[in-house]
Amino acid sequence: MSHRYAIYAAPGVGSTDATEVLLRERAESWLGRSVTGRATPRGVPEGWTRTAVDRITEDARRYGFHGTLKPPFRLAPGHTVDDVATATARLAASTARVTIPRLTISRIGRFYALTPGEDAPALHALAASVVTELDQFRAPVTPEEIARRNPHTLTERQRALLTGFGYPYVLDEFRFHLTLTDRVPDDRQDQVEQTLRHWFRDCVDRNVTLRALALFVETEPGAPFRIHSLHPLEGTR
Repeated sequence: MSHRYAIYAAPGVGSTDATEVLLRERAESWLGRSVTGRATPRGVPEGWTRTAVDRITEDARRYGFHGTLKPPFRLAPGHTVDDVATATARLAASTARVTIPRLTISRIGRFYALTPGEDAPALHALAASVVTELDQFRAPVTPEEIARRNPHTLTERQRALLTGFGYPYVLDEFRFHLTLTDRVPDDRQDQVEQTLRHWFRDCVDRNVTLRALALFVETEPGAPFRIHSLHPLEGTR
């Protein structure tokens, strides 16, 4: 089976909070796609064409507006997506909602994302819990998958995480981000940053509540990720 699954944060999905709804609407309009499958107006910032936006959001659009908690994985033998959904629902039901504090536009390497503007220990704890408690459903990483990560460019710790959890940027290497672009050429960085700050001007420097864990599916290599199921955070821990 070629399907891959992931556990993502999907702020605004199923929410009635005005800030969260606006954030998702602006992000989906920027990316030109909704992970829920609903029709989405494709926004065109002033001074841009839609083609120009699409050019720097090709991969980001395929993944959709999300924040990675447990990165994409293939199912381990003997497990089904229903098993993953059940376990995710159980974890969510015992876990409290968390705050993404004071959203800000950040450059991470050569791409742009929305990130917490302050330390967010509860968000990091949630991600660590999702990564470890649901890892039984992940098929072991293959030599080919390791090679695609260019392990020679990673630290010793990152290589250990890649081998142990299928991804080098989890646990103590985790940095929460809601991806907005692909890699942006150096000579476009200032323009893109200014555009994003204007586009999300009514969403930044505000707290956003993460209300659910979202199970996403990629049905075949290169297919758009979409929400399979949404699992509300309802606990107190």
